[in-house]
Amino acid sequence: MKMSGNTVLITGGSSGIGFEFASQLLELGNTVIITGRDQVKLDEVKRKLPHVHTFQSDAGDPGAIAALYTAVVKQFPKINVLINNAGLMRKINLHETNANPADLNSEIATNLSGPIWMVQQFLTHLKMQESAAIVNVSSGLAFVPLPISPIYCAAKAGVHSYTLSLRAQLKHTKVKVFELAPPLTETPLVDAFDPTDMSGSKAMRVTDMVSYAIKGIKRDQYEIRPGQSNALKMMNRIAPNFIFGQLSKTVDRMLGASK
Repeated sequence: MKMSGNTVLITGGSSGIGFEFASQLLELGNTVIITGRDQVKLDEVKRKLPHVHTFQSDAGDPGAIAALYTAVVKQFPKINVLINNAGLMRKINLHETNANPADLNSEIATNLSGPIWMVQQFLTHLKMQESAAIVNVSSGLAFVPLPISPIYCAAKAGVHSYTLSLRAQLKHTKVKVFELAPPLTETPLVDAFDPTDMSGSKAMRVTDMVSYAIKGIKRDQYEIRPGQSNALKMMNRIAPNFIFGQLSKTVDRMLGASK
C-alpha cells in the first residue's frame, strides 16, 4: 500500500495512537482528517498539527457517523483510507449489580459497533477509489483477554473476527483490509489503570508502535502485531492456559480491593 498521497480519515485522532498516526501520515505527504468527541481537544490538535482537518463526531453513534460521512465526502471526495482507531478501555468488576446498561455497553458501541458502522457507511465510496484501505485497530488483548477489562477485550476480539470476514468479502475489490493489534502502548487509554494492573508488560512508545504499523501497511502485512501482541498470539496457541492465568492475576487484586 502506498503510504503517501492518500486522503486518510482517522477516528479518535485527538490523542494517543490516533494523534500519532495523524502526525506521521502528515509527514509522509498525506491529507489527514481526524475525528473526536471533544472539540477543545480537536482545537488543540489543530494548533499542534496545523495541516490536519478536524471533525467533531462520536465514533459510537450511528447518527453522528452518517452526518460525518456526508460532510467528509463532500469536502474530501478523494478519501481512500479509513483508520478505525477510536477506543475506550475500562476496568469493570462484574460482581457489581448497579451498572447502567447503556454505560455498560459503551465499550461495545465505541470499540466494535463503531468500526462496523464506519465501514458500512464509507465502503461504497472506498470501493470507487483507485486504491483504498481500511485499518481496524484491535488489540493484543483480542487474542488473550485481560479479565479486569472484560468488555473491552470482548469488543476487540470481535473487531479481530469482523476484520477477517471483511477482508475475505473484499478480496475481489481494490480495498485492502488491515488489522493493527497494538500491545500495551504509552497512551491516555490506560492512564486510569493502576501500574500493578499492567505488571509484567512494558508499554511500547506510541511513536515506535505507529511507525511499525505504517511500515506493515506499506508492506501489505494484513495483520500487524507489534511488540508483545505477537507474543500474546503465539502464547495463546502454545500455552493458552498459562498465558490466560498470568493475565488473570489482576482479578485477585481487583476483587480484594472491592471487599
